[in-house]
Amino acid sequence: MHELSVCLSLLDQVRAIAHEHSAARVTRIELKVGPLSGVEVDLLRHAYPLAVAGTLAENAELVIENTDIVVRCERCGIESDATPNRLLCGQCGDYRTSVVSGDELILQRVELDERPPSA
Repeated sequence: MHELSVCLSLLDQVRAIAHEHSAARVTRIELKVGPLSGVEVDLLRHAYPLAVAGTLAENAELVIENTDIVVRCERCGIESDATPNRLLCGQCGDYRTSVVSGDELILQRVELDERPPSA
């Protein structure tokens, strides 16, 4: 499952951040995921508990923000929304566009708790 390896890579980043701040645990992880990122959000949510089991992020809430696809037209310069299989300019309909957003997978925010968990 590709999404499990994505979760494990994100967890490496989260661990590094927690270590840098001497945090005892992670309470929340926020991601921004676009439809062109190559990641299935539902599969990512299912892989998440497996990836964080037994780690300092085991009880952390996973929040995923889905982003829209936005393209910039090379012909008219307008930025407009698009769909995954139709990256056309919303203004003039031209096919020569570049993706402005929608292909990202971003670790947007990590909330930490510096207190050790209570017994």
